Amino acid sequence: MEKINGAKILLECLKREGVRDIFGYPGGAVIPLYNEIYDFEGINHILTRHEQGAAHAADGYARVTGRVGVCLATSGPGATNLVTGIMTAYMDSIPMVAITGQVALSMIGKDAFQESDITGITLPITKHNYLVKDILELPKIVREAFHIAKTGRPGPVLIDFPKDIQTTEITIEEFNRIFTKEIKLTGYSPNYEGHPKQIKSAIKLIEEAKQPLILAGAGIIRSKAYKEFHEFVEKTDIPVATTLLGLGTLPATNPLSLGMIGMHGTVAANYSAYEADLIIAIGMRFDDRVTGKLDTFIPNAKIIHIDIDPAEIGKNKKPDIPIVGDVKNVLSKINEKIRINKIIDKKDWIDKVLNWKKEYPNSYTKSDDIIKPQQIIETISKITDGKAVIITDVGQHQMWTAQFYDFNIAGSLCTSGGAGTMGYGLPAALGAKVGRPNEPVIAIVGDGGIQMTIQELMTLHHYNIGVKIVLVNNSYLGMVRQWQEIFHNRRYSSVDLNINPNFMKLADAYGIKGVKIENPNNLESILKENIESDEPVLIECVVAKEENVLPMVPPGGAGHKMMGIRGEL
Repeated sequence: MEKINGAKILLECLKREGVRDIFGYPGGAVIPLYNEIYDFEGINHILTRHEQGAAHAADGYARVTGRVGVCLATSGPGATNLVTGIMTAYMDSIPMVAITGQVALSMIGKDAFQESDITGITLPITKHNYLVKDILELPKIVREAFHIAKTGRPGPVLIDFPKDIQTTEITIEEFNRIFTKEIKLTGYSPNYEGHPKQIKSAIKLIEEAKQPLILAGAGIIRSKAYKEFHEFVEKTDIPVATTLLGLGTLPATNPLSLGMIGMHGTVAANYSAYEADLIIAIGMRFDDRVTGKLDTFIPNAKIIHIDIDPAEIGKNKKPDIPIVGDVKNVLSKINEKIRINKIIDKKDWIDKVLNWKKEYPNSYTKSDDIIKPQQIIETISKITDGKAVIITDVGQHQMWTAQFYDFNIAGSLCTSGGAGTMGYGLPAALGAKVGRPNEPVIAIVGDGGIQMTIQELMTLHHYNIGVKIVLVNNSYLGMVRQWQEIFHNRRYSSVDLNINPNFMKLADAYGIKGVKIENPNNLESILKENIESDEPVLIECVVAKEENVLPMVPPGGAGHKMMGIRGEL
């Protein structure tokens, strides 16, 4: 009878799960697996230049495709190099399966060469993880891993794959029999429907509210509830503020879109939250960057909280009406039953909110001599009509992107929200471009963050992945510098990056085109020419060094008491 080894079983399982692309880096404990990858048909392997890059690439791929991202690394340091990327995916609810090689079963626990307890290490940052101890368990484990990663609240799952299991063989008949068995996970049964009584109570509150506000989060994107959400907004005529990861759920061009709420949110969003009498929180978790000081956040409002994860309900803000369920299903039921003609006229409230939006737009002072970072984002938004796939790293440029890019398509922003991972931008962008090869993908990064994963420029060159990298170079670790300026009397400790590398020479060394822009007068023309090209390009923009992200809610402050509303402190 024909036999199949564990390494090929894994690849066959991935293929049957619909995996088309994986991102990885080989090593001793996965040589048998890479031996099977060599001529395996149906799965494309992208060699990143660091395991962290593989994890972030799988993350970016998952965010823009809605499919499970897959990354692969060897044991020991290879596995631990995935940890930052796994944590990033976990914090932002991204479906990912991370596969790590492991020493042979007989060597586990003996401090063997390149051994690490990766299941123990990743226990707090995965939805679940597995150590494969029996070849007969492998097909079931892979199916369960994908099921867990993409159902309920999505998240990463890790499979630790010992080297001897990779070479163990079973018959193809045994493999098929095990793989086709029904998945039964005791205790894991996400609630998708939402309680009918709670939905009915929520509708009553919505119909009675005079000053309601929607807080839209990434749960709308994860559940692909765009149609239902837009219908809900249209039926209720309620203004919408979004979390960072919820940007684009309502197009920025919609008059009811108030932009981002929170620490660097818009004045209109933060003021509206303070004065609202009803908050409808959809697929968001009331994190600290949204709420600021908890007891002053939405002090006058009743709360309807819709989320698929019951652990998030009441964790930070106690709702009056909790609804545990999938956003798409819950909004669909609300849309069916809500009585439009019974909704109280909210004209005064909407006029007030839109007046805040008009009176306090995000703004900055332009210069004829030096590029302002906000101008870069505005220009990219204009060139792409708010419809490109935008990836950011973490820092000031991330917040300027949230403020000045008009996101008009849901799911078009990839950024590390919960973890705030510097180095995320470049590898996540290459993963996003692999996932959406026919769409413009632009990575907006800082001069600090890009140097943490800059080796992935080689991956772009190797596979000719046409990512456009816009490097906002202010020669500082900008966000830390801003805090040191405002809260620590300009004591700039270890944030000065004046001795940066020559990024144009680096681009050349990695074999990709490099362009440097220093004059604001030719910013748009150069950006447009290069964004519309097919090749990977590193576009370095030299900007004002001490520009701040404003407005800003100080740490521990109240959201309605923002600093720098008029652009100056």
